[in-house]
Amino acid sequence: MLRDRPDIGGRVDYSPSPQTGSGTAPESPGESLLVSKLAVPPLPGSLVTRPRLHDLLDAGTRGPLTVLVAPAGWGKTVLLSTWARERGRTGWLALEPGDTGARFWRYLHAALDSAGVPGPLPVPESGGYLTELAGTLAGLAEPAVLVLDDFHHVEDAGVLDGLEFLLRHAASGLRLVIATRADPALPLHRLRLRDELTELRTGELSFTAAETARLLGEQELTLPGPALDALQAHTEGWPAGVRFAALSLQAHPDPARFIGHFAGDDATVAEYLIGEVFFDQPPGIQQMMMDTSILQRLCGGLVDALTGRDDGDQVLAELSRSNTFVVPLDSRPSWYRYHRMFGELLRAQLHRQAPERIAELHLRAARWHAGQDQPVDALRHALAAQDWGYATGLLVGNWHHVARYGHDEPLPASVEPPPADAIRADPELALAYAADRLDLRDLDTAEGYLRLADRHRHLLDEDRRDRFSLITGALELAQAQQRGDPARTREAAVAMLDLLGPEQAWTDGTASTGETGPPGEAGPAAETGPAAIALTALGTAELTAGNLDEAESALRAGLAHAEAAGLSCARLVCASTLAFVQAVRGELRAAQRTAQAALAMPPCAGQSRAVHRGHAYLALAMVDIQWDRLDRARSELDFASGACESGSEPALACSIAVVTAQLLREQGDLAKGYEALSAGRRDLAERPSSPFLEQWYAAVEADLRTAHGDAETVRRLLAPATEGEPASRVPRPDRPAVPDPAVAVTLAHAYLRDDDPGAALRTLPAWHEETGAPLPLRLSAGLVEALAARRAGDSRRASRTLEQVLRLAEPEGFRRVFTRAGAPARELLIEHLDSGTACWSLVNELVAAGERPVPTGPGTPAPATLAEPLTERELTVLRYLQSILSNTEIAVEMSLSVNTVKTHVRNIYRKLDAARRRDAVRRARELHLL
Repeated sequence: MLRDRPDIGGRVDYSPSPQTGSGTAPESPGESLLVSKLAVPPLPGSLVTRPRLHDLLDAGTRGPLTVLVAPAGWGKTVLLSTWARERGRTGWLALEPGDTGARFWRYLHAALDSAGVPGPLPVPESGGYLTELAGTLAGLAEPAVLVLDDFHHVEDAGVLDGLEFLLRHAASGLRLVIATRADPALPLHRLRLRDELTELRTGELSFTAAETARLLGEQELTLPGPALDALQAHTEGWPAGVRFAALSLQAHPDPARFIGHFAGDDATVAEYLIGEVFFDQPPGIQQMMMDTSILQRLCGGLVDALTGRDDGDQVLAELSRSNTFVVPLDSRPSWYRYHRMFGELLRAQLHRQAPERIAELHLRAARWHAGQDQPVDALRHALAAQDWGYATGLLVGNWHHVARYGHDEPLPASVEPPPADAIRADPELALAYAADRLDLRDLDTAEGYLRLADRHRHLLDEDRRDRFSLITGALELAQAQQRGDPARTREAAVAMLDLLGPEQAWTDGTASTGETGPPGEAGPAAETGPAAIALTALGTAELTAGNLDEAESALRAGLAHAEAAGLSCARLVCASTLAFVQAVRGELRAAQRTAQAALAMPPCAGQSRAVHRGHAYLALAMVDIQWDRLDRARSELDFASGACESGSEPALACSIAVVTAQLLREQGDLAKGYEALSAGRRDLAERPSSPFLEQWYAAVEADLRTAHGDAETVRRLLAPATEGEPASRVPRPDRPAVPDPAVAVTLAHAYLRDDDPGAALRTLPAWHEETGAPLPLRLSAGLVEALAARRAGDSRRASRTLEQVLRLAEPEGFRRVFTRAGAPARELLIEHLDSGTACWSLVNELVAAGERPVPTGPGTPAPATLAEPLTERELTVLRYLQSILSNTEIAVEMSLSVNTVKTHVRNIYRKLDAARRRDAVRRARELHLL
């Protein structure tokens, strides 16, 4: 930012800046310049073009400033040189230490000249240089684009002030593109506020998985999918790390095995990181980095506890700002972590230079975490320190906190296995190791420790065996949850409740708390924590199995126990999941209240605020879809996805996929809806059976097909389930079972779509009375009945049925069930206004919502009509023409012959006056047929 220099627009002060401490004299005006600093650098031999980033750079040059801010090796120079060569007429200046004062401005002058700025530029040595230069640039017909590479070398206050002056006064004549390792000392906040700043940081510059694969392909290297995923995850998209891996892979006989061992202490990676990052830090910071490399996550207090410093917060914030491979955890303010490969390098340095300090550092970390009520992290470090007594004490005193699941990303840490004699001396030590491996989601190793502990349980004193059994039961419960197995989870939860005694007994979904009161009230204080853990797990298992009543009962009881025991995690899980259950049932207002209450709860100790909130966000998304607030639903689904860690909550991830597909269907994007549903189904196929999710998936898939015009396929797949054979026994191994009510409603909608109202009415299930079916399903069934009755000419039945549907929908505020049904529903609602209704306000609002016109630009003609309309089958084929499917594939999808499909395609082309597929699709969109 400008510092008090009143002559900034008059003349340039070429004296060395006191801020830089430089004593170098400026060059004489006649001294030659280095051409290499002004030339776009050559491209590397193996180049991955990145069009997505070129588009961002192109968009950035519509504003005055674009900054690329990332640590060493993030591909800033390669990206900019590729882009500059592609666009042409771009000035380039590579900066170095010492580029200050007059030297900088002479090089800038030459770079602008190479960018093709027309006319004579003011001479840097002249008076009023910056004012004249700003005036010249402001008068340009086309802006000059100038790349300043390695801008972190610029510390001269006069240069920074001058560039700010140009940005402010060159109008639209200058476009600066700056590549730097740290935020430049320019008024970024001001430009950001005015939307005049484009920023590309590590998130944008990181290689995607596809770009990593392309780079390997450039060097004729291929990796199997799991190995490629492992490389991508380990490098975190760091381009230099990927390139180093590719170089090493060329000489390795077993690439997949190499990836398993590739780390930050690899010779080529270590040499680069030490030279470019580590040695750039003062010795005290280097030591601090090595000491704290044993940590998964860092904060100022933890740094101080390990190192004896008192400025940990300040140091971490500065390292993060300077992009020194210290990554801020956005969901945990003031917490950070090292980039994985840099952390591995630091640990290797610590092992080489001070191995004797490692155990003591782990013990300090254990004590700090224990003091912060973070027993899981404390246990990990106590085990790493091999302080068996302290580790066992942590487990015994905090086991109901330790037996958890679904917390945010655990970075693998090396914990040596315990010696056999230590296990024999104390079998609870094996349980401590099992808990640690469960937290790291290493389920097989955890199971091995559980078996080892069980083999030695007879060595325990009698008075410790009951507690041992409880801890073992809790860990087995956590293991079942992490495997995503609802049946095993329910079995383990019930077994744990049985161990707690009759006061906490749970049988057939009914809690019995003996003398302590009905379900939902907490039992004896000593047992509330363990009971909360078991009931929370039981509630989620019952939900996954589709037992909504049992799930709600367990979750309410678990919530009461968790509140009594002060278990923030269990309380949050219960409240969040309960909101989801209410949303599924159609209790929209209760779901909203419960979800908002869950989101207001404090986070689990030491965890991000997002953890365990996924079901609450998903519930709000479902509520907003029903309330016809689709934009808000999209935002809440994004939050739900962010709160759902990969692999930790598979049922939640699958549920998010289904609701995403529903939302995309409501927004008319059927192709992406199918993509979301297919991705979720792949994940579902890898998990133990979940009737609830399988039923939900099948219903949404059928709805997507019907919306796509493929009602015939829906009828063919679902009709057997309504013809006397239970849905659970429909003989189609490639399709999950669907309950009869859901089958009937979906199939009835398909019949109605094919103009067969009689079949639709015969297919519908009983919905008028409370049957336990979710309210959204009952409303859909009722509206289909009303529409079918109207189409069949029975207007009295249509009106009577619609009124009943409206009365059910109004208290909870349902809107989307009506608006998604389109023109037929709106016509029915208009007729209903005339016939009289007790829900006049709701009907009037729904009619008004259907009057939104199709947006057209100024002068856009109204869509034309076809002289010969397309038939229903031709419309279905037309929708498939939007895809990349061939005629043969379309024939398979529609169960038609190829010749029949070709005939439909020829008719479509003739009616739309199109010569090829692309023209037909474009014409159909103009006519609003698609």
